[in-house]
Amino acid sequence: MTRCVQVPGESQRWMLADDVASEQIAANREQMTAMVDDGGRNEEEEEEEEEEEEEKGHMNVPARFRVGYVPNRAVGGPARVVVNVIDVDLGIDCDLSTSPSAICTSSTTTSTARAPPSVRLMSTEAQQEKQYEFILTSRPADGVALITLNRPKALNALSTPLFTELNDAVKRFDEDDSVRALVLTGSDRAFAAGADIKEMKDKQFSEVFKGKFLESWGLLTTIRKPIIAAVSGYALGGGCELALMCDIILASPTAIFGQPEINIGVIPGGGGSQRLAHAIGKSRTMEMVLTGRNVSAKEAADWGMVSRVVSDDEGGVVKAAIDMAAVIASKSAIAVQAGKEVVNAAFEHTLAEGLRYERRIFHGMFATKDQKEGMSAFAEKRKPKWSHS
Repeated sequence: MTRCVQVPGESQRWMLADDVASEQIAANREQMTAMVDDGGRNEEEEEEEEEEEEEKGHMNVPARFRVGYVPNRAVGGPARVVVNVIDVDLGIDCDLSTSPSAICTSSTTTSTARAPPSVRLMSTEAQQEKQYEFILTSRPADGVALITLNRPKALNALSTPLFTELNDAVKRFDEDDSVRALVLTGSDRAFAAGADIKEMKDKQFSEVFKGKFLESWGLLTTIRKPIIAAVSGYALGGGCELALMCDIILASPTAIFGQPEINIGVIPGGGGSQRLAHAIGKSRTMEMVLTGRNVSAKEAADWGMVSRVVSDDEGGVVKAAIDMAAVIASKSAIAVQAGKEVVNAAFEHTLAEGLRYERRIFHGMFATKDQKEGMSAFAEKRKPKWSHS
């Protein structure tokens, strides 16, 4: 839990503080929103009151501010503070979305010449995002969620804790009706350099067999909303398999794909041998799996492994992925999910079964409001207004 408190002194200062229990905030909501008059108290009384208020989980805020606090359970996570300016004699310029050690300063102004406060705050949606240790989440465009793998020192190696967080994030976004497309990325240096070898090296057969090791990775393929992988740098082993689990792969010119497990005495275990064979055929998959050879972004595009390579002058692969996700998010959500379902069915059915399945889903679309709206809008030469139902 993080908190924004005033530091008494000649100059007004705002500092981020930690360790406030969320249940205490709920109990003191009325006190947090009260307008506090700071006059008529001596220093001893002020110090005693400040100590009491700290124990309650908030500090009195002068100058008629209303301050609300949002729980942040991530260790070292950013403060998330909702400030409602009522009648302010302060010109404030602070960014509360920085680290907990950040300090915001404000200069006082006279009551006759009040400067309008300049407060930079996180949006309501950003305040509601869950905080994680190994991934970052954000919403860079309407209907789009961005997930960034965040183990830079380990080149985003895919440990069990990381995948647990990733599964939780994609599940939450899948259940959120305001999100209609997802983007998954890493860093410029590495999308994900593979599974965490240090985590695996001492495991025994009975442990991995009984514990269904790596089985949880498959949850990503059950998400109904489209996922776009934006790949830069290394996507090796588990990183390559993670990209293959996504619906669309965009690659930067620096992207390198590979299944090098043969070099450490094992084989792909997260679906690499199977999904690669579907994507690039038996011979090329055999080459990658049996030799451990890496392939460039250009080769991957030529083989049909990725959708396309995004050149640097296009603004970067993450921007291209977000732009593509925004286009998808602007369509009917129910039609997008149905489209993803029928394309994926092509990998599970024979051609005859796939055609029959596609036709049935197509027929089912005529029970949706968006089908009526979309076709009516086309006939009337206007833009459709999707209800996503």
